Amino acid sequence: MGQGNPLVILHGLFGTSDNWQTLARRWSEAGHRVIVADLRNHGRSFHSAEHSYELMSQDILGLFNHLQLDAATTTLLGHSMGGKASMRFALDHPERLARLVVVDIAPRVSDMAHQDDILAGLNAVPVSTLESRQQAEDALAQHIPQPSVRQFLLKNLYRLEDNSFAWRQNLAALNEHMQAIGAEITSNQPFLKPALFIRGGKSDYISTEDKLYGIPAIFPNSQVETIVNAGHWVHAEAPDAVFELVHAFAAQG
Repeated sequence: MGQGNPLVILHGLFGTSDNWQTLARRWSEAGHRVIVADLRNHGRSFHSAEHSYELMSQDILGLFNHLQLDAATTTLLGHSMGGKASMRFALDHPERLARLVVVDIAPRVSDMAHQDDILAGLNAVPVSTLESRQQAEDALAQHIPQPSVRQFLLKNLYRLEDNSFAWRQNLAALNEHMQAIGAEITSNQPFLKPALFIRGGKSDYISTEDKLYGIPAIFPNSQVETIVNAGHWVHAEAPDAVFELVHAFAAQG
């Protein structure tokens, strides 16, 4: 999509590249070359028993190599878990990208306890005997009261050729490695290139302390932009604001 500066987009936990298609299309129409990828154990990417930011950084390097992306013009954008994977890659391979965008996540340890209900809901769905999507939603509803969250998770449910159901994400691996998904991103060497952190004003994933100390310690050439009326799903709740921020940032030389 598009022929301009490359913009690589990485989704968050339990998400897929589909979550970003609407904005991806807009950025493409605005002149960017947009690449939206599924991280390991998500979407249509491969399943692995291992799941860590070190491994995801290696996966991203493989993608950059395969696409022969120009380091002088490439922007890497990640949301939540994808944001931490993007930070890890930027710190591991700063020579491979021009700038970084992180959407609503800080480098510090993330408390994953808020995922307990989601995991309980996903694990409660009887996938092997499932007869309808409604049956899956009913099982999720026992643990997840928000319809929007249930609909987001149900995007991962698909039918096999024999008409049975399966999850696109590797639920067993994600269950096993939830602590690793919350892990802190650290580095002895800061990422000196430009970095944009987009924060939801109604979200607590980036605190004032993160903004003042945690982020600048590793990303000294960073700015934090707060979108006041958005929560953690900033790109879904305030797409116009996210579009403008990223378009201006990624269009730089």
